[in-house]
Amino acid sequence: MRRRLAAPLAVVGLALSAALLPAATASAAVPADKAEVLSSFTQTSESSYNAFMAARNNQAAWADYAFDWSTDYCSSSPDNPLGFPFKDACSRHDFGYRNYKDLGTFPANKDRLDDMLYADLKRVCTGYSGATKATCDSTAWIYYQAVHNFGSVAPSGTPAAS
Repeated sequence: MRRRLAAPLAVVGLALSAALLPAATASAAVPADKAEVLSSFTQTSESSYNAFMAARNNQAAWADYAFDWSTDYCSSSPDNPLGFPFKDACSRHDFGYRNYKDLGTFPANKDRLDDMLYADLKRVCTGYSGATKATCDSTAWIYYQAVHNFGSVAPSGTPAAS
């Protein structure tokens, strides 16, 4: 009799486990402060830039937030135009675009994200002087104007300019 009951009980147990599994997965929702953390990583200040870089370098610590860390850096523009290292600024800009799109609040944040990119690029330029700084500043302005005027408004996940 025990053998006859064991098999049906095992099937019932598996069915219950399968029924409860989606509920357990659903309860593992992203933290309620995701929008606030995203905002803290995407301000124009140097401290926001530093916080983003620290988080990007330790993405596992932020896994619960399900951020999209993917990047194509400066899209179809050079990542290091004329030798100016713009790659990290473009990465943070991509992060902002992708994650605000995922939250559905991209249009309300686009201008600030573009301003953030410009602030990051100008910080790169502070490391130069004279004609080199003027060239860097001009290049930063061109990059800003490109994203400000042509930056992607395509849905998240689309490989458009960011």
